This record gives sequence, C-alpha cells and structure tokens, in this order.
Amino acid sequence: MWSSNASRREVNPLLGARTLRTPGLKGLLFLALAAVLWVHPAGGAFGAAEVRRVGLSKVEEQTLLTVVLSQPQEAQVTTRMAAGKPQLVVDFPQARAGRLPPRLEGDDYLVNQVLTEVSPGGVRFILELFPERAYVFWKQTRPGTGGQALFVVGLRPDRAEPAPPSSRTPETYRNPEAPPEAAEPSLSQPDDYGYKEPVGSPVTGSFIELKRLMPKAGPLFASLEGEGWVVSQSHNYDRPGQRQSRDFILTNRRYPELSVKIVNLPATQANVPGINMVTLTTDNLTGETASQYQALRQWNFAKIKQQYEDIGDFFDDALKPLRVKLREETKALALRDAQVFQDFLRRACPRNPQVTQQVMDHVREKVNPRFEGVQYTVSEDPLVILNLVDFLYVRVYFLETG
Repeated sequence: MWSSNASRREVNPLLGARTLRTPGLKGLLFLALAAVLWVHPAGGAFGAAEVRRVGLSKVEEQTLLTVVLSQPQEAQVTTRMAAGKPQLVVDFPQARAGRLPPRLEGDDYLVNQVLTEVSPGGVRFILELFPERAYVFWKQTRPGTGGQALFVVGLRPDRAEPAPPSSRTPETYRNPEAPPEAAEPSLSQPDDYGYKEPVGSPVTGSFIELKRLMPKAGPLFASLEGEGWVVSQSHNYDRPGQRQSRDFILTNRRYPELSVKIVNLPATQANVPGINMVTLTTDNLTGETASQYQALRQWNFAKIKQQYEDIGDFFDDALKPLRVKLREETKALALRDAQVFQDFLRRACPRNPQVTQQVMDHVREKVNPRFEGVQYTVSEDPLVILNLVDFLYVRVYFLETG
C-alpha cells in the first residue's frame, strides 16, 4: 500500500543526494487521469488543428484553394481518378472541422467543384477537375492573421516548358491524364494567395444579424437555428454611394445535400421596399448525374461543335437526359427530407397553411421527360416560387419597408 508520507533518498553523482517523495493514492489517480487525457483528449487528438474556413478564388490564370487553420498543419495532397474523372484530394489528418461549406463552386476552367468531407479521421477537400485539361499545382503553408495559418494549393494550366518553381512553390505536380498545352509565360505567386481578410464593417454572419436585416423572416430563422442550421458563408457587396447588400449560405450536417441561400437587397430609394430572398435548395446534390450535368454546362460553343453537328443535338442528346435524371433525383431527395421542406414553408407562410400541401403535391408529380421541369407560383403574399427545373428549390420573397 502506498503511503503519502513514504519517501526515499537517491544519490546522483552530478546532483548529490536528494529526497524523492512517493506519490499517494490520490496523486497516482491524478497522474493516471492526466496520462489518459494526454493520449485521448476530448474532441480528438491532442493539439489538433481546427479547419476554420475554406475558399476557392481565381487570380489571373491561377486557381487557389485557401484553407484557414487555427494552427499550422501540413496537408496531404494527392491525385486520383474517380469514375473516370481526375481529382485532387487535400487531407488534414486528425483535424477538427469548423463551420465549413459542404460544397464550393468551381472556377469554370480547371476545377468543376470542391467537396468537403468531415470524418473522425480528419477533414478532406476533394477538387473535382475537368478532364482532358492539363495542369500543375503547388502547395504552401504560411502564417495568417491572429495566430492562424493558411494552407494554400494553387493550380494553373500546364506549360510545355514550365518555369522552375520558386522558393514559395516547392512542389509542382502534373496531371498525367491530360495532354500539355502550348507554352505561355509563367505566373508569379500573389502575396495573399487570393485570400483577403474582411475589411470595413465586420461580417458576422449570425442569426442575430439575419433577424435584424429581415424582421419578417424572423420566425423562419428562429426555426432554422433551432434545427441545427448554421451560417457557413456570408458576403458583403457594399458599394460607394449605395446601401450594402448581403448574402448568406446556411448548411446543416444532418442534410448535406440541402442548403438555404439568403439574399438581402436593401431599398436604394424612398418608398421602395427592400427585397429579401430565402431559398431552400437541393443544389448541393452530389453524384455522377450532378457532376456530369455541371461539367456539360461549362462547355463553350467551340467544344460543343467538336462533339455535335448542331447545338440542338447537344441539348437533346446530352443535357436533356441528365436534366430528367436530376429531376428524378432531386424529387427523391425532397421527398426523403419532406419534413425539412414542410417546416420551412410553415414558418415562412404562417398565414397560408395550404402552401405547404400545394408545394408537396407538385413535388410528387410524375416527371415528364418531355418538359423536364416547370416553375410554379404557389403564393403571392409572401411570394413563393417552386422550381422543378434541374435542381429543385423553394424560394420565398420577403418585402421589408422603412
């Protein structure tokens, strides 16, 4: 049995004699608990970085994926093929996730879209690339503001004779699936890597701000907040001489294929109401159909002419079958998450209870391959639009006076 008063003497040839006190039972329990917390701390690995924000930007001909972390962490960047399409995968092992968007729009040239995956093993960003387009990429970690760190992945079109990488581009990779393009002058790396801290008035992106900007939508926002929706993105579009407009994107981990998009357009003249749009949409839908459709939408006229004799054939043979599939898939998604749509409409239209039933009846309608999809004006006060073309969504307009 250990005694809290027990001790022994040790003689060290360098330090001389010293007394070592043997820890008591409480001390042993404390040390054991500390050891457990060191190895398995709450919330993940000890000292794991938090991935706080991510953005995709275009600087001249370079596409930049900028990841903001709570502390420096090197990511694993790998290339792979998935369903016959090239991908660039950026992994942050053991990292914790902040409020990250499930999907980012691409750059219309090299990157089709960026998908976010969060798991107990860490955070992963998947850049889905356009096939048959040569590229090289570099990666770099650099200090950010407020003790944060930035991890940046830059992509640019491949060159026949690329310039040697500078000290800030230590690693460059070539997509083996795409042929090289004609040589062009190399591009220098921008100091900010395409990421800029907010300037001017702070962009909070909170539900308190949403309720202040759009009082009529207050009950709807309160319901969304209570159901676990969070503000994952917000943007400020203030211009000199004009009242600022804002947009927000809400996401919910329980419904990764759905998002709520909000636009605030204040009035610029007296006696003119401000216009606010709140949209529950399925445009985060992933899968082969959605990816193929988004890729085809990026084709220019020259590429269409290479594959089809007439542009009408492109719409009939390529786009239309995918649009019918999208209509089917988004219909199934809306019916699976019917409660989300119903709660959204009940809060948005408390004085028009019939709106909820009308919208769900239209959603259940059989898909007509001939027309592919339609739009319905379900209500006029507030104005409610149901879109069944491509990605299904419900949009509610709130007019604010004063």
